[in-house]
Amino acid sequence: LYYQGANVLLDEDDFYQLMWAYLTKCAEQHVVHTEIMFDPQTHTERGIDFSVFMVGFARAIEQAKAQLGISVYLIMSFLRHLDEASAIDTLVAAKPYYSMIKAVGLDSSELGNPPEKFKKVFAQAKALGFKLVAHAGEEGPPEYIWQALQILNVDRIDHGVRSQEDPVLMEYLRDKQIPLTVCPLSNVKLCVVDDLVEHNILALLAQGLLVTVNSDDPSYFGGYMNENFIALLDKLNLTRAEIVQLISNSLQASFLPEADKREWIEKIQG
Repeated sequence: LYYQGANVLLDEDDFYQLMWAYLTKCAEQHVVHTEIMFDPQTHTERGIDFSVFMVGFARAIEQAKAQLGISVYLIMSFLRHLDEASAIDTLVAAKPYYSMIKAVGLDSSELGNPPEKFKKVFAQAKALGFKLVAHAGEEGPPEYIWQALQILNVDRIDHGVRSQEDPVLMEYLRDKQIPLTVCPLSNVKLCVVDDLVEHNILALLAQGLLVTVNSDDPSYFGGYMNENFIALLDKLNLTRAEIVQLISNSLQASFLPEADKREWIEKIQG
């Protein structure tokens, strides 16, 4: 469904409209900073030139900064069901737009596509100065989280909810304060958990992990940021202190400059 839906995105204005619609929704929900993942291969595999979506994105991002006051970072993600050669080609093709990209990531079907498959391209991205993230430990086992950390050298784990199955990994994540970008409503839709009441996000938080709340693909999974928090409040009875901690964690886990993080965290906790 995700890839079928992408077929309607054809020209620069399509990508501008897509990004602008998302950012206006963020503004409505009082989001002040967003780090957005995008998959170039979803479009280049359809014959769409890199410049088409990057120029469209740039227009919307600049407009959002000026009109909505939102700070935006882009994370260029490689599709893990494709081979590493395709990911390397994507990294090379992105060169004219490196200044727009804060980090590179890894997404799509986790099972059967371990992080170690992308060791070379992540090493190249790190050498270029990009931050690194990867989906791991959602569908895949805790071993995939270890691979993302130790082989890809990521700064942040996307999802990571299965880390709880490995006590040594839990201790490592806690001690190193490696962020986990947990996506509650997505986890239900993708049957990672049967019901949100069974979700382990509060258990991870209670054990000192740097867990955050995220929306994943909000239009597909039925919720933007506020809907995810409301669902957690309803199902897990979040306290005010837990909400403040989760929001503070999101800022700490971001790739914002440290001074900006401190400023926003002080506002949240004040």
